[in-house]
Amino acid sequence: MVTILRLLGRRLAALPLMILGITLLVFLVLQAAPGDQASSALGDGASEEAKQQYRQENGLNDPLVIQYFSFLGKLLQLDLGVTTPPAKSVASMIGSAFPLTLQLTFLGVLIAIVLSLTFGILGALYRDKWQDQLVRVFSIAAIATPSFWLGILLIQWFALGASPLFPSGGIATPESGFGGWLNSMALPALALGIPVSASLIRVVRTSMVEELDRDYVRTAIGNGVPYREVVSKNVLRNALVTPVTVLGLRVGYLLGGAVVIEMIFALPGMGQLILNGITNLDVNLVQGVVLTISVTFVLVNIVVDLLYLLINPRIRTV
Repeated sequence: MVTILRLLGRRLAALPLMILGITLLVFLVLQAAPGDQASSALGDGASEEAKQQYRQENGLNDPLVIQYFSFLGKLLQLDLGVTTPPAKSVASMIGSAFPLTLQLTFLGVLIAIVLSLTFGILGALYRDKWQDQLVRVFSIAAIATPSFWLGILLIQWFALGASPLFPSGGIATPESGFGGWLNSMALPALALGIPVSASLIRVVRTSMVEELDRDYVRTAIGNGVPYREVVSKNVLRNALVTPVTVLGLRVGYLLGGAVVIEMIFALPGMGQLILNGITNLDVNLVQGVVLTISVTFVLVNIVVDLLYLLINPRIRTV
């Protein structure tokens, strides 16, 4: 427990520096983006005097250093600014959209974990047999399939036609209950999770094969320990360290992929916000969305570091 708290303390101590680096990178990239914020906010028909007044009121004429520190000061107060007219609070818009993106990402992660463990363990236990060959074919096909294209195929297969099984888009109303929510999220989650599971399947299979070839497995089986018990209690636990690492890195892809999938399935999540922000050159909205996703990715990787210690206690002594 002390080791876990020590690791958590180190990660949290480094968190402000990472967030500072993220804010600086996002700020500089958006400042270098083409376009004029004043023209986007007031329209191309606005007079030059009105544009100059807008720039003056919003600090756009200040040096970049002043603008950045002003941005940081507002961020410390959890003030992400307002959108271009009509003015709306960026924080409130993200607060409404981000839970849906988290829900979709969670379901995608869950599908990826179930598929990767099932097929990865199956391929390792039946190494070089027909079961393993089928697993390889599935993983290669899934890796080669972009999530957005898979989403379109799923809509054609299961949401269109005479007797659709799932809705083609949109989110269920609260009155529909958990069943309605799950029904509306099933296809987007599958489109998001299946391509990610493909790479994890190969990692799980490789890790399982390496552990099954170790001496302690042969020794345990030679001493009469049932093969099933050795696999479930020792081999699987030791083999999960590398897949957990890869999954933590893939969370960034899942969050970014969720934004694309949301647009295909017309889900009112972060994807709609960032598309509106880019289309309208709304710097505050784009900054808020990118920062939220980036900080979430950093926090998820802190959780992954803690999972290492829970999965493999030997790391605690390192």
